[in-house]
Amino acid sequence: MTTPWMIANVVDKRVETPSAHTLVLDVDGWPGHLAGQHVDVRLTAEDGYSAQRSYSIASARNGGRVELTVQTVPDGEVSPYLADVVEPGDQLELRGPIGGWFVWNPDSTRPVLLVGGGSGIVPLRAMLRARHDAGSRALFRLVYSVREPMETYFADEFARPDPVVDVHFVHTRRAPVGSRRPVGRLGIADLNTHGWPPDFEPDCFVCGPTGFVETAANILVALGHEPRRIRTERFGPT
Repeated sequence: MTTPWMIANVVDKRVETPSAHTLVLDVDGWPGHLAGQHVDVRLTAEDGYSAQRSYSIASARNGGRVELTVQTVPDGEVSPYLADVVEPGDQLELRGPIGGWFVWNPDSTRPVLLVGGGSGIVPLRAMLRARHDAGSRALFRLVYSVREPMETYFADEFARPDPVVDVHFVHTRRAPVGSRRPVGRLGIADLNTHGWPPDFEPDCFVCGPTGFVETAANILVALGHEPRRIRTERFGPT
């Protein structure tokens, strides 16, 4: 059965980073979603040409409201329009929610390790929001890799840390003043020190560019995590 297209009304728009915006949408008939799912967004030109792209949902389940955080891709067909042109009052076509593997269910009590690279933080932030909204007692840890502080998504939320969620930042190009970690890519030490021990049997969610995801997943397996507990979502060229 094909998921139908729905009309989404843009009710708000927020700047996240110099190249990313969050669109807040009201979707009539939205069935709800699990943290980690995504939607397809379709744009149609006056001449009938259409283009569509998939975007992770940034928000926890909240009635008919859906938040999408979109990073502008240079020369892209969809993201520049969503990030730079769309304004509150506009309408978009979307369908979803889509996906049943890369999801976290609030009923789960297992420890969770989230590993995000760049805009790969979006579905992981949805999981953190879902955990908070559900009052879950599941133990969460997050390892978040960004090039520099100004490219941190959801910076306002990270500025109000959750005392029961451990967050470790990996800065690959420029670190903030006072950072104890040297600048550099995600490595074994980051996941060994700031992830969960394999014998805790955590559910691991890894999202980001293809190379980042492959590196992180390989490190987790090398550290002894069961491959079946490592769920990955990647974007960009393979």
